[in-house]
Amino acid sequence: MSATHDRGRLLGQVLRGMATDRGVVEELVRAARGQSPEVARLPEAENRRHVEVLLATGLDFFERSEEPEAQDFGAAQALGADRAAQGISIDGLLRGVQAARTAAMNVAIARSRAAGVPDEVLLEGLVDLDRYTGVLERHVINGYHTAELELSRTNRDANTHLLRRLLVHGDDTPPEPAELRRAGLAPDGRYHCLVSDVTLPGEARALEQRLLGFGGVYGLVEGRLAGLSARPPADLAPDVLLVVAPATGLAVMRDVHPLCVAALRIAGRAGLRGVRDLTDLAGEVALAAQPVLADLLRGTLAGLDHDDDFHRELVCTALVYLDRGQRLGHAAAALHVHPNTVRYRLDRLAELTGAPWDDSGADDPSTVLGTLRHWWALRAWLDHRPSQPSDLLVSPLTRKCWH
Repeated sequence: MSATHDRGRLLGQVLRGMATDRGVVEELVRAARGQSPEVARLPEAENRRHVEVLLATGLDFFERSEEPEAQDFGAAQALGADRAAQGISIDGLLRGVQAARTAAMNVAIARSRAAGVPDEVLLEGLVDLDRYTGVLERHVINGYHTAELELSRTNRDANTHLLRRLLVHGDDTPPEPAELRRAGLAPDGRYHCLVSDVTLPGEARALEQRLLGFGGVYGLVEGRLAGLSARPPADLAPDVLLVVAPATGLAVMRDVHPLCVAALRIAGRAGLRGVRDLTDLAGEVALAAQPVLADLLRGTLAGLDHDDDFHRELVCTALVYLDRGQRLGHAAAALHVHPNTVRYRLDRLAELTGAPWDDSGADDPSTVLGTLRHWWALRAWLDHRPSQPSDLLVSPLTRKCWH
């Protein structure tokens, strides 16, 4: 076995472990997002796909022991093209790529030493790794520039650029009336701002074609398909999540768009799909904008243990009870249990927290603000996952509390 092949085999084993380790992937995602604000505006699932592509390409290189120039870098070029289509600048892209590259090198060094790889083998292997990542980076850039040139030739790209100027704070100056008219928008018109969870350019184009039937302009904004619709889409895409705001003037769209994005995240965590009205999620969006106050309210439930499934069941029961107008029968039906079971769980929750969670014993249980305070404390506690990455999917129990 040649020394080159031996280095490739050893580093290939290390990279395989890195590529299958969720913690490593998340570490590289955090590095990329931390160094590039533009990358951080993308959905974390897109950042994760970015890292997984880079790791998979590197793994293939070291397992085949080929020269970097002889390898297929189609996935890296496609990644660069996707970032161009999503509106990420080349500087923002490179900041993210290079931060992930540095973090990956550090993890590879630590893991190689822990695996007992001799220093001389490690040093030569890292030279190969650095050469590979340099070639990889060039292919990402090449894919970006190729896509950028293609996009610049189309009216669709011009409309997407205009849309980003309308929706994103700090993204150029607002369009002139003549620019709006060229894109088919009336300067004094009222439009529905919408944001979807579709991020892949191919899927975005397919959904965009369906949305064009409602009038307006659509494109990738901060990595998600977004747009301004002349008419609210209804029953359009049951397979995707689409948050739609009430119709309003173009002048306030830069303030409406972030609200739609916040609502999209909340609805996504709840497992919701289809078209969702922004105003239906107004309460959750408003509360999510006050994380410090949410933490203070969560602190009032210090008697509960996140690692105790029974405690989580109690909190979920109380949330369903409050969501069903504090009616035992309705809460029991939603949870598929007997009303006495709901009563028992509320009593146990009161014992653990020192506060009543039903009508009995409350000073003024019917006030809207009192109910809101209880609901917010419970929701903040249930959503807080101190021992897990913040972007993990919620458990079936937690998801049930949303419906």
